[in-house]
Amino acid sequence: MIYKADVLVIGGGGAGLRAALAAYEKANKSNKNIKIIVAVKGRLGGCGTTALAYSDRMAFHVTLPTTYPLINDNWKYHARDIYEIGGFVSDYDLAEILAKNSAEAYYYLEKLGVPFVKENDIPSQFVTDGSIYARACFTGPDTAVQIEKALMREVYKIKEIEVLENIMVSDLIVVDNRIFGAVGFIDEHEIIILAKSVILATGGAGEIYGNNVYPTGMTGDGYAMALRAGAELVNMEFIQIGLASPKTKLACSGSIMRCIPRLINDKGEEFLINYGITFNDIFEKGSTWPISAEHKTWNIDVAVFREIMRGNRVFLDFRQNPSGFNFEYLRDNLKKKYYDEIKELTSCRLTPIDRLQEINPQTIKWFSERGIDLKKDLLEIKPSIQHFQGGVKIRQKAQTNVAGLYACGECAGGQHGANRPGGNSLLDTQVFGKVAGENAFEFSLSVDLDEDVGLLKASDIFESYKDFISQSGINLEKAKEKLRYVMDLYASVIRYPDGLHEALGYINELKAKQIKLIGYSGILEFKNMLLISEAIVKSCLLRNESRGPHLMFEKSTDLLPKPRNEEYNFYHICKLDNKKNEINVTRIEPIKPQNLEEI
Repeated sequence: MIYKADVLVIGGGGAGLRAALAAYEKANKSNKNIKIIVAVKGRLGGCGTTALAYSDRMAFHVTLPTTYPLINDNWKYHARDIYEIGGFVSDYDLAEILAKNSAEAYYYLEKLGVPFVKENDIPSQFVTDGSIYARACFTGPDTAVQIEKALMREVYKIKEIEVLENIMVSDLIVVDNRIFGAVGFIDEHEIIILAKSVILATGGAGEIYGNNVYPTGMTGDGYAMALRAGAELVNMEFIQIGLASPKTKLACSGSIMRCIPRLINDKGEEFLINYGITFNDIFEKGSTWPISAEHKTWNIDVAVFREIMRGNRVFLDFRQNPSGFNFEYLRDNLKKKYYDEIKELTSCRLTPIDRLQEINPQTIKWFSERGIDLKKDLLEIKPSIQHFQGGVKIRQKAQTNVAGLYACGECAGGQHGANRPGGNSLLDTQVFGKVAGENAFEFSLSVDLDEDVGLLKASDIFESYKDFISQSGINLEKAKEKLRYVMDLYASVIRYPDGLHEALGYINELKAKQIKLIGYSGILEFKNMLLISEAIVKSCLLRNESRGPHLMFEKSTDLLPKPRNEEYNFYHICKLDNKKNEINVTRIEPIKPQNLEEI
C-alpha cells in the first residue's frame, strides 16, 4: 500500500496530535492546501504514553500571567529552572522556547476543553519537583488523558488529517540526507508513506526495561529510525526513574509519599532503617520523586532496588505508621506543606490512609477503581523507568540534522538535561509539537517529492529486512526478557563500570543472534530495543560522575555514588555507524545562556 502526504507525523500522542494540528492551522492561515497523515502504532487514544498515563496529580508545567513572580517576563524564571535543574547539560535556547510559549500552550488546550482545575476562575498551580514557584496546572490524575482526548476531538474534525492506525513504522526513507517518507507494516503487509517532511513523535523506549510505567509498544522506534536515517541522539544516559506500582503503572509520587506510608518487604520488615532513612525523608520523597543525585532521597530508591535484588518484594503500607512516627516530629517546613494541601480535616492524621484522605482523596478512589483498597491492601512498588530526558537531537525549529526530519515530545532531545521540572514533559509535547508542525509544513512548501526515488529507496529497505529472520534462532520473547533483565540490573538505579560493560556484552551477543521466523514487526522492534540499549549503556559508561538520575558507583556494593563533577558539563551525542552497525558516542558543549545571573 502506498500513501502520499505533505507532512507525515509518526505517533499519535500529545506531541504528534499537536504537531498535526499546528501544520494544518499554519497551512490554513496561509491559504495553502495540505495533506497530513498521522501514523499510529496502535489505536489512536488507546496506545502511547499521553493517552494512558496517570499519576497522583499529573502536572502540566506552565508560566501564566498569574504565576509567581508576578512580573513581566516571569517565564525567564521558568527557563532558568529548566536549565539549572537539568544540570547545565541541555540547550538553554530550547528551555527559553519551552518557558516563553508555555502560557500559549495552556490557553490552546483550555480552548479545546481540557478541564484544568481553577479557584475563583484562576488556574490552580502547585509546586512540583524541580521548580521554585508553583507552576503545575492539572485536571487530576488524568491530565495527560484529558489532553489527548481534547486533541483527538479536534483532529477528527479536520478532513485534511488522515489517521492510519495499527501501523508499525519501521524506517525512514532518506536519500542524500533528505527525507522522502517512511516504510512500515500493517499486519505484516508492507506499507509506504511518501512525504515531503516527517515528524517523529513516537515517545520513549520504556519497554527496554522490565520495570517501567509505559504502555506496551514503547520500544524506542523513533530513536532507532532516526539513528538509521543519519540523525543524532543526545543525553540518552538521563532516564527518569521513580518508585511506581507495577500493577497499575502509577507513579507513587507526591501525596502518596507525603502521607508517609510504611515501606516494608514481604517479610514485613521496615528495611529503610538499615539505611538511616527517616519518615522525614519519606515525606520529602513526595517532592523529589524521581531519582536525582542532587536530592538525598535517592537513597530511598537505592534501598528499594537493593531489597528487590536480594529477592524480596517491596510494598507501601498505608494501614499503620512507620516505627517511631509522630506527626509532631515532622520538620516545621514539612508540616506547613502538609497543612497547605489539606482538603478536609478528618481523623487527626492518625494513619497514612487518614493523611492521604486529607490531602488527596482522588488517589484512594483511583486505586479502588482498579481493585486496590489502600485501607486494606499493600501496594507493591518498584523503581520504574518513567521518562527519557534525551532523544533525537533538535534545534530551535524542532529540526534534526536530516533535511525535512523533525522531532518533538519525549522523542526529541536537547530541551531537557539530566532532570526536568515535574510536568514539563507534558508542556514539551504541546510547545515543540506546535513548533515541529509549523516548520514541517514550511519545509514541505520548499521541496518537490520525487516519488520514483522514494519508492526505489523503500524497496531497498524492505529487501534488507530479509536478513533479520530465519527458520531457526533464538526465541524473540526470551531474548526480550533477557535484555530487560540486564538493563534493569545494570543500567537503571545503580550503575557501575563493570556492570555496564557486562550489559554491553549481552547486547552485542543478542545483536549477533538470528531470530526465529515469526514476522517482521516484532523482530524490528527488538532490533530497535537493542540499538537504543547500546546507546544508553555507552552514554552511561562515558559519564563517570553522578548527575540527575544517573547514579554512577565505583562498585555495585558501594554505599555512595560518585559525586557530580562540573567538568562533565557537556552532553553525549550518539551516532550510528551503519557499516559496523554500532553506536559511536562523542561529547559536545550545550548551548549556554549569555548571562544566567541576570535572571
